[in-house]
Amino acid sequence: MTKAELVAKIADDAGLTKVQAEKALNSFMAATTAALKAGDKITLTGFGTFSAVNRAARIGRNPQTGKELKIAAKTNGKFAPGKALKDLKAKPVKAAPKAKAPAKKK
Repeated sequence: MTKAELVAKIADDAGLTKVQAEKALNSFMAATTAALKAGDKITLTGFGTFSAVNRAARIGRNPQTGKELKIAAKTNGKFAPGKALKDLKAKPVKAAPKAKAPAKKK
């Protein structure tokens, strides 16, 4: 699902215009990003938790040359799904029936 499809779904479900739904989604993303940058955690009960994870600086290797290089410390966002998402059962994908080869003419 793309962002445009998500905006259309939110607009349809909430009875909003697409412009209003996009503003709401952009606001959610901005608020989440700002909270994570501040080191806060966002918990949406039943859905999941967004948090920031600090990665320490480390020594890595260039796979082509084998030369060591320093990898700087950084902060990444992390999402841990809640119970409702963990218990989801994906719909099985049905395999397309195999096309039969055309009969050979004699």
